[in-house]
Amino acid sequence: MTESEFLERAEAALRQVETAIDAADVDIELSRAGNVLTLELDDGSRVVVNSQAPMQQLWLAARSGAHHYAWVDGGWHDTRDGSEFFASLSRILSALGGTPIVFGGRTPA
Repeated sequence: MTESEFLERAEAALRQVETAIDAADVDIELSRAGNVLTLELDDGSRVVVNSQAPMQQLWLAARSGAHHYAWVDGGWHDTRDGSEFFASLSRILSALGGTPIVFGGRTPA
């Protein structure tokens, strides 16, 4: 994947997270600085998603650990266990906030 393709896909993923959080009826404070998206829950816990262009990965950091996602077979998949980015983020945020948060699925190619 070229750098411009990566940047386009990573930006689409970050926008998809922003859109889903904004549309959900949840108390999550969303802030963005460049390629870093921070989600802060009422209890003070944070989830950070950012793109890493040199590695061509999305990184997800939460209290439960850090995960790296690479673009494979049309979606962002964890480089260790193969789990899908949006499913993982949904699981993490739902566990932290106590309210199910569901994302629309794969990022368009």
